[in-house]
Amino acid sequence: MKRIIITYLVALTSFSAFSQSPDSVKFRSLEPYDFHLQYLREEPALLIDVREFFEFRGKRIKGAVNIPSSGNLDFAADTLSKDLALFLYCTTDYRSIRVAEKFSNSGFRKIYNLEGGIVQWRKDGFPVEKRKVRKHK
Repeated sequence: MKRIIITYLVALTSFSAFSQSPDSVKFRSLEPYDFHLQYLREEPALLIDVREFFEFRGKRIKGAVNIPSSGNLDFAADTLSKDLALFLYCTTDYRSIRVAEKFSNSGFRKIYNLEGGIVQWRKDGFPVEKRKVRKHK
């Protein structure tokens, strides 16, 4: 009987160590299809391209705003409403993961990262736009 209880406690402890509570998850990385669906579901939501401006003015996802990862992210975090669901992407997802962590540490709770970035988005056949964008001064 003692062996059964010990086995049960070990199993219970192991299971709880591997499970994450919703509060411990800082952000979610989603493949392009799921990223797009989640973006359509969330209200209010903001699609953020964290690439540099010269990259953004090339091809980008329609409706995205440009907040470069090299810019003042603290200012952006202080300016944006914490109620917004943030959808972040970059070229491959390297920079957007770092920005997601930064926004999470600033108090945002609904953060989604495009897994594989715009490269994967395009590979999966999702549209991008290319039109002239002027840099605001």
